[in-house]
Amino acid sequence: MSGADFLFQGIIRAFELIFSLNPYIISITGVSIKVSGTATLLATLTAIPLAYALAFLHFRGRQALIALVNTGMGLPPVFVGLFIFIMLVPAGPFGFANKIFTPQAMILAQYILVTPIITGISLAAIKAVPKPIIETVYTLGGSWKEAIIMTFCEARFGIITAILAGLGRALAEVGAILIVGGNIAYTGSVGGIGEGESYTRTLTTAITSETSKGDISTSIALGIILISLNLSINLLANFFQRRS
Repeated sequence: MSGADFLFQGIIRAFELIFSLNPYIISITGVSIKVSGTATLLATLTAIPLAYALAFLHFRGRQALIALVNTGMGLPPVFVGLFIFIMLVPAGPFGFANKIFTPQAMILAQYILVTPIITGISLAAIKAVPKPIIETVYTLGGSWKEAIIMTFCEARFGIITAILAGLGRALAEVGAILIVGGNIAYTGSVGGIGEGESYTRTLTTAITSETSKGDISTSIALGIILISLNLSINLLANFFQRRS
């Protein structure tokens, strides 16, 4: 069999797995969306208020915090995974929580990675709002709360783009969640395909696992789903960027 035939058959089999709603594929996709979605939601609840605080408030350590946010946007995922692993292992400071190799540990890792990204992009969007708009609010007798609301209205598309960028980053993450999640799937067959229902196995970690076993068709199926999710997010982000 030639390389082209091997690839073609792998792609055909991959689409069969997808369109048959294979339980193993669906389970992995569900875990990915749940973990990444939860981490992005929690990061958003932290990042947006932080971005506004950095934009509007002047306090000691503000520039250092901005520098920390900018540094965090390029934080190595494997370092984050290693740090959380050390904290959560039974011998670690928080080992009593018994959360290592759980979805909660994966959410924490992605939260740490995504929060600086959403904060940094949101801060840039807020700062891009023309100052005359804010000054007009005060001139008309508005309060600082009304100024913040007006800023949000002007920067909303940039903030939405920041959230989508964070979600895309979370879905594509592999290093940190592989370390703290363990890439676990329950033993036993589900629908005759794969190893079973996913516990901490995501699209990215499953691709590494299935490829190492030589199951190229499953890897391609997972890759198609991952690319489709990220493409959809990028299309939405581009739409909001054009609106802004």
